[in-house]
Amino acid sequence: MSTNDLHAIRDTVRTFVTERDWDQFHTPKNLASALSVEAAELLEHFQWLHTGVRAELGEQRHQEVAHEMADVLVYLVRLADKLDIDLGKAVEDKMVLNRAKYPADIVRGDARKYDQYPKD
Repeated sequence: MSTNDLHAIRDTVRTFVTERDWDQFHTPKNLASALSVEAAELLEHFQWLHTGVRAELGEQRHQEVAHEMADVLVYLVRLADKLDIDLGKAVEDKMVLNRAKYPADIVRGDARKYDQYPKD
């Protein structure tokens, strides 16, 4: 997803919020809480499934998952907007840190946490 895509989502959400006079409720704390709730609602669709692949979800649940994912993205983009965080840049910066923590030549095919790999 490009920064332009994120800005378009941000602008769509801003318009939606402004039309409803909801900005007063969108404090960073409230948005972070709402984001957590929506993430839990997303997770609920996968509870008790073996792997959660698309075929296991079925069409209706797949569409519901898509809607929950949209809710998560909307709240994340809104929170970034309120805190003046450029999500595209934040992802780029985080990937630099992740590459340092998880060098591909060391961790390829291994899902352990970075602090569980042997030290030089």
